[in-house]
Amino acid sequence: MIVAIFNVYLVILFGLVKLRIVPFNLFWKVSPGIVLVLLLFGLFIPMGWGAPGGNAIVVRNAVSIVPDVAGEVVEVAVEANKPVRMGDVLFRIDPVPFQSQVDALAAQLKLEELRLSQMTELERGPAGRAFDVQQHQAAVEQLKAQIEGARWNLEKSVVRAPADGFVTNLALRKGARVGNLPLSPVMAFIDTSETLVGIEVAQIDSRFIQPGQPVELTFKALPGQIHTGKVVTVLQALSTGQTEVSGRAITPAPVQAAPFVVRVRLDDEALARRLPAGSVGDAAIFTEHIKPAHVIRKVLLRQIAILNYVNPF
Repeated sequence: MIVAIFNVYLVILFGLVKLRIVPFNLFWKVSPGIVLVLLLFGLFIPMGWGAPGGNAIVVRNAVSIVPDVAGEVVEVAVEANKPVRMGDVLFRIDPVPFQSQVDALAAQLKLEELRLSQMTELERGPAGRAFDVQQHQAAVEQLKAQIEGARWNLEKSVVRAPADGFVTNLALRKGARVGNLPLSPVMAFIDTSETLVGIEVAQIDSRFIQPGQPVELTFKALPGQIHTGKVVTVLQALSTGQTEVSGRAITPAPVQAAPFVVRVRLDDEALARRLPAGSVGDAAIFTEHIKPAHVIRKVLLRQIAILNYVNPF
């Protein structure tokens, strides 16, 4: 953009000299250098502060689906990449072992309740003991707790969607045996209930970014289009500034100014739900500072949007 403006100035200066409107003296000879310095230090460098820009990417939360109980899969009720609602069935595990456990505990509970009733009657007379009543009462309470756990296992044999979204890379099939180990997820669930758009902004340009400021974005998947949004927050942590528990002394590493990530919410919620995770593009944030530079940034962003028709990178 600076090259285009500078070239326009050269063309105008050439025309004015040719038409003898301005004399071609020393001042006008060095004026292109003056204009270049003014553009660079008066507009384009401050533009990074007043209208910072950077790469944008759409990300979504992914949930590794691990069943709470182990068993054989008797039904896979979901299709890959097909939207589901929160609570919809993903797959079912054979419920027979869990139902039989519930039935067995229910039978034991029935017997213990009968014995408790008998011991209570005996305790009222000279032949009973309070200890026997207390013992059977404890057994009844214990069986009730075991039945509650067994019913929970039975309920968890039906695995449901944790949120609105879809399952991707689905390989689970009927007849497969699944476990409840956290390191053995059986499917990846993509949560579409909230769309996260992150913008990388150089640290030197992030000083004036505040929540609520307007944002313009263009995505590779939607060339020629400009979309709007609002800044939600500037994420307050980078992995380079994170310390972890370790049994070793600190290992020095090169310190570099990694870009900060700004979280943005799109104004068009339907578009946010439709954008695939991993969609990339460019964005600009418009602060309350250096407002004349906003026009330049808007023009640059629209140039990028048009070039997205042919530029795959």
